[in-house]
Amino acid sequence: MSIPLVLGYLGPPGTFSEQAAREFQSSYAIDALKALPSIPHVLLEVDKQEIGLGLVPVENSIEGTVNVTLDMLANEVNLFIQGELVLDIRHCLLTLEGDKKKIRFIYSHPQALAQCRRFLLDNFPNASCIPTESTAQAALLVKQSAGGLAALGSLVAAQEYGLAVRNSDASDFPGNKTRFLIVGKKSFSYKKPEKSSLCLAVNENIPGVLHQILGEFAKEQIDLTKIESRPTKKELGNYLFFLDCRADLLGEDKNVLERLKKICRFVKVLGCYGTGLLKEEAELGYREK
Repeated sequence: MSIPLVLGYLGPPGTFSEQAAREFQSSYAIDALKALPSIPHVLLEVDKQEIGLGLVPVENSIEGTVNVTLDMLANEVNLFIQGELVLDIRHCLLTLEGDKKKIRFIYSHPQALAQCRRFLLDNFPNASCIPTESTAQAALLVKQSAGGLAALGSLVAAQEYGLAVRNSDASDFPGNKTRFLIVGKKSFSYKKPEKSSLCLAVNENIPGVLHQILGEFAKEQIDLTKIESRPTKKELGNYLFFLDCRADLLGEDKNVLERLKKICRFVKVLGCYGTGLLKEEAELGYREK
């Protein structure tokens, strides 16, 4: 008897994460979805193998990186990116029925509040913005309130919790998109991975070491699609570097990985994966990191 494949996501129902999870489920053999209270909950349940897969946001076109996702993938869990999905984001201002001029508090996930910063300042300069674990949790708080509250959330959340949509697109910039990662304990063995993600730490006090690292990709004409730094949380001035590239660092481009290991004191491949989430692109079975 096969074990059901469960995909965890940031809940409760009505989040953008749920929308991404359902889109992924529609094109993949997922048996069930499980709403979890926070991004760390999703990653930890996958790491403990309480669920098979997790879907987490990692990057937004307006506000940038979801730091907790990168930090946990680098330092706290041993997971492998199995795919990615990009979702269009439309933040709606959600309230109970009534006059929106009475709004005193606006709730949402910190990323959503940041993506709508200008809108909130222009339209609700005297309201306090309160962070929540998710946009749907914010909508639920508004639903349970006696009024005077609003939430930034999805149209799905408005329908889920019976809220009025006061503004159907509150993002500060058009074309708002969020990139989600699908993570598991092992790596799919893709026939031709389109992308690799890794994090690394450089040896200290070596001038030009970052230039040397980037040069290893340039030698092989590998396109770096993203590079950024995050603190190691150990000492001010110490950083981890996160890179995305169009290569297979565990396959045909593994020579680059071997050279990086000689330059860096720490290298961790976070995933080699396809970007289309097409099941037929993955061969049967897994491969180890």
